[in-house]
Amino acid sequence: MTPDPLQENFTLAIVVIGGYLLLLLYLGWKGHQVGSSGEEDYYLAGRKQGWMISTLTIMATFLSSFALLGAPGMVYREGVVFALVALNIPVAGYCIFALGRRIWKAGSDGGFVTPADMICSHYGNSPSLRILVAITGILFVLPYIIMQIKAGGDLAAVLFAGSEHAYEIGAIVLALITAAYIMIGGMRSVAWTDSIQCLLLLGGMLLAGLAMTVAMGGPGAFAEKAATLPQSSLTLPGNTGIWSLPFLFTICVLMPIGGIIQPAQWMRFYSADGPVSLRRSALIFVFALTGCYLFAIMPVGLGGQILYPLQLGDGVAPAPEVGAFDQILLVVAKENLPVLFGKTIGAVITVLLIVATMAASMSTADSNLHALSAVVTRDLYGNLFRPRSTEAERVWVGRVTVIGTTLIALVLVIIGSQPESSLKEFMAMIVGLALFAVAFSIQLLPMVIDMLFVKKGTQTAAIAGLATGLVCAFAFTSLFPLFFGNDFFIVEWVNGLKKALPMHATAWGLIPNAMVFVTVSRFGGSHPRAST
Repeated sequence: MTPDPLQENFTLAIVVIGGYLLLLLYLGWKGHQVGSSGEEDYYLAGRKQGWMISTLTIMATFLSSFALLGAPGMVYREGVVFALVALNIPVAGYCIFALGRRIWKAGSDGGFVTPADMICSHYGNSPSLRILVAITGILFVLPYIIMQIKAGGDLAAVLFAGSEHAYEIGAIVLALITAAYIMIGGMRSVAWTDSIQCLLLLGGMLLAGLAMTVAMGGPGAFAEKAATLPQSSLTLPGNTGIWSLPFLFTICVLMPIGGIIQPAQWMRFYSADGPVSLRRSALIFVFALTGCYLFAIMPVGLGGQILYPLQLGDGVAPAPEVGAFDQILLVVAKENLPVLFGKTIGAVITVLLIVATMAASMSTADSNLHALSAVVTRDLYGNLFRPRSTEAERVWVGRVTVIGTTLIALVLVIIGSQPESSLKEFMAMIVGLALFAVAFSIQLLPMVIDMLFVKKGTQTAAIAGLATGLVCAFAFTSLFPLFFGNDFFIVEWVNGLKKALPMHATAWGLIPNAMVFVTVSRFGGSHPRAST
């Protein structure tokens, strides 16, 4: 049996990981020391982030544990079909260029902090519209936070293999440390930690791809071995049969847009020091992340299939020694790096990959927790419940929101990990949680296009379209049957539509949303609307 490099070098692993976590807390404290007590500083770092910090924090927020756990796990499960999802990176990069600089200008001119600030300034400050936009943000943010905390549990389960409560302890530690440095330092601390985490993430991805290629005997030998995989792993629609062209198209086009117009990224556009920084961010984003996807994520997932063949037949299951699809990177590192590089070096590289995966998780968890605190504080508490609240009061409400949301997400992660939990299937894969989240954030797109380019929409159209999109999107997610049961007539009707036209929930919500928005804007009469 291959020796476990982590257990034989346990002290090294603890020292490296502990040092990394202490560094994050230090940066949180340092951000607090440098910053001021106002909302604009806490939420937007004074709108003075240069191009390098902006680039790294945008990339770190976009990638998350999706990059080192979720995407390799999906390639391991489905095969080469998931390579087409790499097309989402150029789409996201173009959105940073085309939308980001316009959002920055509106935010700079209007002093906006949250997406709802800008939207309600354009369409009129309707409480209904502000609440709907806030709900949209929450529906995106909460699943993303859950999937990052889940990744912390997965990491601990590998690091402390055999320990009874390793998963729970890992999830708790990652969640609480992330919440701590956000509460201390706000956006400045989040951006600084994101920058370090992004560099670790990119390095970890490339290291993982290189290690797998070496393990396969080089690029040529890798290609030969990959050609022997089952035919379903090499063609559409993948091993599970869900990746049809309509489904892929909606994922490749709509998922990245939803990932760019979600609250955390929107606030990063506000916080940049100008449009030049965002143009540079877009260019670096496309080249760096596309390369990492093709030369790191794909080799790990396909190499995992070669080393640990899937159990195909009645469904698709990972090899017994892998346990879960999202664990493939960690299993490959733990079992194969000692053979390639020796016990000590193998342990060092494995620990670095674990730290990189922690960085991927924490960089997105912190961004989304921070954004959610702004949404709750500005859009709900400050505008609806206590309009006369002071800035200092709202900042503290934001900090309480961070810890409260962290605890809610942590409880859901632990409940979802239990074998008998009804949430277990919903939370089984990180990619599934990510796709669930963007089904809601994409519903802001008709308003974004109208605000930035068309300027003909109305307040009533914005409310009606967004409400329609959110309801329809939810009906086509995997969570809908858990609430109502598979025998519910609407669930049966939805399943029939999915079979007839296999699109993702993003499209099933966005299409009726856009139709309602355009129709009501055109025929619903005139309504108050300010201009950005």
